[in-house]
Amino acid sequence: MTPPRIVERVAELQAWADAERLAGARIALVPTLGALHAGHLALVREARRRAERVVVSLFVNPTQFGPGEDLARYPRPFQGDLALCRDAGVDVVFAPPAGEMYPPGAQTWIEVAELSRPLCGRDRPGHFRGVATVVAKLLLAAKPHVAVFGEKDFQQLALVRRLAADLRFDVEIVGVPIVREADGLALSSRNVHLDRAMRAEALALSRSLDAAEAALAGGVRDAAALLALVGRELAKAPHARVDYAELRDPESLAPAPARLAGPTLLALAVRFPVRGADDPSACVRLIDNRVLQPESLEECP
Repeated sequence: MTPPRIVERVAELQAWADAERLAGARIALVPTLGALHAGHLALVREARRRAERVVVSLFVNPTQFGPGEDLARYPRPFQGDLALCRDAGVDVVFAPPAGEMYPPGAQTWIEVAELSRPLCGRDRPGHFRGVATVVAKLLLAAKPHVAVFGEKDFQQLALVRRLAADLRFDVEIVGVPIVREADGLALSSRNVHLDRAMRAEALALSRSLDAAEAALAGGVRDAAALLALVGRELAKAPHARVDYAELRDPESLAPAPARLAGPTLLALAVRFPVRGADDPSACVRLIDNRVLQPESLEECP
């Protein structure tokens, strides 16, 4: 495989994109923080399916990490990421320094107001402002026809779709289903910080989603009953600290009604300790979700 072209400057990437567009090529962008895994590669495959040229960004965006979060510990296996991009047939890897994305004196931010408030936004103030701003910068830099995101970060995907629609970006936003390990754990770059015992406990997230879906198939439509079931499943992981377990509208992220009648997002965020870390308060925050489909199931008597 031909190694991807490595670009560090916005102007260089824009010039490349202009030339590819002029030649009639369709461009797809896969924004990432790096530390690539099979979930990211599924995004690259979808990007390749939809475009002739694929750009992958490897940028640990500092503005989406809050005080006390894991910016310093976030894995940065750059050479390994490049090898995966090469094997996946990526055309360009965009790996800018922080100063290229946030030049000295930068003071412009983008905020998607309502979608940023619930779920992760409630516990991570400023996080989605950082996400929205860097995504807009990446779209302007790569000038893609399509941008591909994972559905594991469901709130992020909803926010990016709203951003693209509100600002009239000429780009198609595509979501790709969650990729999981054989035992159900959603792939995440942060999973490397879980020891064997905590990884086993982390399976409580996918089991909770399975339990809720099974209850729904059995006729349960009461939101409180479903959340109580999820809470009991998560409680089986003794070290889990639940940030949230909520039922929301998949588009607006508004709270779900007391009785589910249409597609409903079940979203989870749970923290597990990083045992043996220098900082005894260090934790891994995992998210997972599933869109429940009550309207496709027959009501039980």
